[in-house]
Amino acid sequence: MGRAWAEIVVAACDDWETGRRLGVMSRRLITELPAQAQIDQTFLATHKQLRPNRNGQLYLQVELADKSGTITGRLWNASDDDYGGFEDGDYVRVEGHTQLYSGSLQVIIASIERADPRTVDESEFQVLGTTDLAQLETELTSLLGTITSAPLKALADEILADHALMEAFRRTPAGVKHHHAYAGGLLDHVVNLMRLADLVAPLYPALNRDLLLIGVLVHDIGKVRELESLQGFSYTDEGQLLGHMLLGLEIVDAKMRSLEARTGEPFPPETAVRVKHMIASHHGQYEFGSPKLPMTLEAVALHHLDHLDAKMAGTIQLLQNEATAEDGWTQYQQSQGRKFFRGRG
Repeated sequence: MGRAWAEIVVAACDDWETGRRLGVMSRRLITELPAQAQIDQTFLATHKQLRPNRNGQLYLQVELADKSGTITGRLWNASDDDYGGFEDGDYVRVEGHTQLYSGSLQVIIASIERADPRTVDESEFQVLGTTDLAQLETELTSLLGTITSAPLKALADEILADHALMEAFRRTPAGVKHHHAYAGGLLDHVVNLMRLADLVAPLYPALNRDLLLIGVLVHDIGKVRELESLQGFSYTDEGQLLGHMLLGLEIVDAKMRSLEARTGEPFPPETAVRVKHMIASHHGQYEFGSPKLPMTLEAVALHHLDHLDAKMAGTIQLLQNEATAEDGWTQYQQSQGRKFFRGRG
């Protein structure tokens, strides 16, 4: 069967089993999956858990991902063997069907097994490719190169020169689930924040642009230790126990001490405190896990820019992931206290 004819048959196959028998099943991205669709394809598995239901029977819950987003999968009546059959970060072949539950699409798994990574096209699972990451890192370096303060420029260079740290920075997500939850998401988030900071700073002459750019660079740097990014995305032990703010303060303080030892010059004490304050206050509110409220202009700006980028990225992901509704509205989102209008076009 020729390729062109196969593609026509796939497009015409409303019945999944017919397409499967003809051997012309095409892979669908998670955002393309409709409700009540049969599935037999490969995903990236993360956050697997073996849980008891109300009757005490075990089920396997796992987040399934590709480059378009994530979807929750559940295997009822699961066993320890099912749970141990793959690890977070493995590619898995999943058979089952999609189901709409409380406004969100999920996969009811009939079978799940580890897939041979040699048979997987990794580009189907990478939001950011190698070229994308290289361009982001170039832009990051370029924007930091515009810093005029000698101590802050030296701190930025000290961080950029740490190859192990920057390698982790390139592969770490900015979050496990809610925003920029993909390899390179931290770098993507930070560069976008720098673009915003570069646009906003000239509007407020009292704002120290150099401090704001450094604050953007380091505010989430602790996530390179808070999050496991080599095998799926999950929290490390020190991430659970300390969190990315404390870890970020440790990293930045070590860089300041290293810079002092290398140059023989003390890092300006007030500048050091201002930089660390931006890390400690960037969540903005105590109830959001911020140990301190923003108390400098740069900390206030960083908090609001960070909040804007995270909320926009998370809402865009929500709109992409949720099953299509005919009336143009999403389902009510309990975590956000609202539903969103997608439009009727």
